[in-house]
Amino acid sequence: MTAVIFDVGGVLIQWDPRHLYRRLFNGDDAAMERFLTHVCSMTWNLMQDAGRPFADGVAQLSARFPEHASLIEAFDSHWQEMVPDVIDETVEIARALHDRGVPLFALTNFSTEKFPLVRRRFDVFDLFEGIVVSGEIGVVKPDRAIYLHLLERFGLAAADCLFIDDSPFNVLGAEAVGMAAIRYTSPAQLREELASRSLI
Repeated sequence: MTAVIFDVGGVLIQWDPRHLYRRLFNGDDAAMERFLTHVCSMTWNLMQDAGRPFADGVAQLSARFPEHASLIEAFDSHWQEMVPDVIDETVEIARALHDRGVPLFALTNFSTEKFPLVRRRFDVFDLFEGIVVSGEIGVVKPDRAIYLHLLERFGLAAADCLFIDDSPFNVLGAEAVGMAAIRYTSPAQLREELASRSLI
């Protein structure tokens, strides 16, 4: 049976720094976007996903941008505001797969400090037989090693796996190790893709 492997942020949960920073920038979207592009960038955040402690990331960035120190610190202290909820329709799809007996796994770029916060909040993670968190192993998608780690850790064959992620680079990474993969764009699109494979 095909095992389905889900990404987490942007697929199962509504992770987006803008949920926090729209409030902190009082609706000045242009200033917010400059900050998220040039200060608390996704490249900077990925280092926390790769295992760097948030305290170190905040300290290093605040030293470079002291005028933004309080906003940088908020990325850590108010992190949960970036995740207002799950993506209900995708969670429903995961539950439908689970109810059909499809083995579910998750492979996520996530800080080891922050992932336990969402795992406690949202019971969707109880559906998964196994979860690989990048920060725990110090490797992030789309590095080939993280996909191979998941396969070895849970005794999966790449040819028996279907990987779902909203990042085209992560999808290509999965395909490069022999997995089938879906680039997630919406719950409706995902449901249609899974139905075409007779999984739901």
